[in-house]
Amino acid sequence: MGLNASELRQIAIDLGLPAYTGGQLAKWLYEKHVTEIDEMTNLSKAARQLLSERYTVGAMAPIASQESKDGTIKFLFPVRTTSHLSAQPKEDGNQHDTSFAYRFVETVYIPDEDRATLCVSCQVGCKMNCLFCQTGKQGFEGQLTAADILNQIYSLPLHSPLTPHLTPLTNIVFMGQGEPMDNLDAVLRATEMLTSSEGYAWSPKRITVSSVGVKNKLKRFLDESQCHVAISMHSPLHEQRLQLMPAEKAMPISETVALLKEYDFTHQRRCSFEYICFGGLNDSLQHGQEIVKLVQGLECRVNLIRFHAIPDVDLPASDPLRMEQLRDYLTSHGVFATIRASRGEDILAACGLLSTKELQNRL
Repeated sequence: MGLNASELRQIAIDLGLPAYTGGQLAKWLYEKHVTEIDEMTNLSKAARQLLSERYTVGAMAPIASQESKDGTIKFLFPVRTTSHLSAQPKEDGNQHDTSFAYRFVETVYIPDEDRATLCVSCQVGCKMNCLFCQTGKQGFEGQLTAADILNQIYSLPLHSPLTPHLTPLTNIVFMGQGEPMDNLDAVLRATEMLTSSEGYAWSPKRITVSSVGVKNKLKRFLDESQCHVAISMHSPLHEQRLQLMPAEKAMPISETVALLKEYDFTHQRRCSFEYICFGGLNDSLQHGQEIVKLVQGLECRVNLIRFHAIPDVDLPASDPLRMEQLRDYLTSHGVFATIRASRGEDILAACGLLSTKELQNRL
C-alpha cells in the first residue's frame, strides 16, 4: 500500500514476474482493498508465494472505535512512525514486520445524510502547538508514511457486517492530528494515490487539505496538488494570532493570504479559512472588518467553528448569537461564511479534541 502502479510494476519486474502484474497489484489494492496477497486470485500461486516472501499489503484494521450520539465515529488506527517504504521487504518472512515502533492516531468518520466525510491524520501529535488544540498539547511523536495515511481510508470498516449502516465516503479532509505541510511528501503521495486513475481515481475536488501556513511548503502544495485548501486563520490580527498560533511568527496570515491570491480559486478548486470563535476575543464585528480587508480579492469562504474546551486552557467559547452576527457581517460584505455544525463532541472527536497520548502511555 502507498506505492503507485509504476512502482508496483518495478516490484514485479524485480521478482521476475511480468510487468503487467504491477497493474494487477494496483487493482487489488486500490479497487478491491484486499488485506492479504493470497486474496489476489488472478495471480498464479507461484507469483503470490514469491510476493508473500518479501512483502505484505500493509493494511492494519482499527483497534478501537467510539460512536457519538450524532452518528460520528472515531477510530483508533495503529501506525508506524519511522521513515520506511510502505512495501519494505520483510527481513524474516513473518507476516508482520515488528522492527518499527507502533503508535496510534485518531480518524473521524462524519456522516451527513447522503454524504460521509473522513477526517484523517498525518502525524502522531503535532509540532505547531496551537493554544486551543489538544493534539498540540500531545507534542510531536512521529511522521506518518503515505501508507499510514492511506490505511485510515483503506481499512475503514465501511463494508463490515458490524457496520452496515455506514455511508460510503464522499469526501476526505486532512484535518485530523498533525500539520499536513509538515509532512508534505507523505501527504502529496497519499493524495496522488487517491486521485490517480490507477489508484482510487477520486476527483481532487473531494479532498481538502488543511494548514496553519508553513513557509515554502504551502506554495509547493498549491503548485503540485489540485485538492482544496483550508487555512486555519482564527484571527486576522498578527499579534493575537501569534498568541493563539506560534506558526504565525514564521508565516504570518498576511503572507499566507498574499500567496493564496497568486492562485485561481474561481473555478472548481476551493479555498477556505477555518475560524474557531472565542467569546470576546476574536468574534467581534471589528474582527469581521479585518477579515474582509485581509481576504479582499480572494475567492474564498470562512467556516466559523464553535470552540470546544480543552484541559488547562482558559479560552471562552463564543456565544451563538455573536457567531451568527459575525457570519452575517462577513456574508453581507462579500465573504461567504458558514457556521460549522459541531459533531462528535461527546466522544472527543470534534475540532481540536483529537489526542491519543493517554492511550499510548497506557499501551
